[in-house]
Amino acid sequence: MKLEDLKKIREKTEKDMLLRAAKTRLKVVVGMGTSGIAAGARETLKAFLDEIEKRSLRDVIVTQAGERGLSSHEPIVTVVEEGKPSVVYGNVSAEVARRIVAEHLVNGNPVSEFIIEVKE
Repeated sequence: MKLEDLKKIREKTEKDMLLRAAKTRLKVVVGMGTSGIAAGARETLKAFLDEIEKRSLRDVIVTQAGERGLSSHEPIVTVVEEGKPSVVYGNVSAEVARRIVAEHLVNGNPVSEFIIEVKE
């Protein structure tokens, strides 16, 4: 490995650590249990990460969770916003993930046709 490669890795790690330390406004939790992965959760997770990075959303963190017991609705994604009810989305494809970023995370309008639960 070249010195240049090591510098790039260090810069990316420092950037990631700053993001973790910063105040987050929203948390996106992607269900990555067995049924979620089988239903395409990896592509969903990648779409969230790509779209959030593309839009430079620095106050959003994306995490993973296990099974939720709702395998017929996989991939499942929960959007948690401080001071508001959590929104649980079902059947979240990569395309739907991009819509959630644009409509819910950026503009504050949940994508109603994919909501399966709102938790206080």
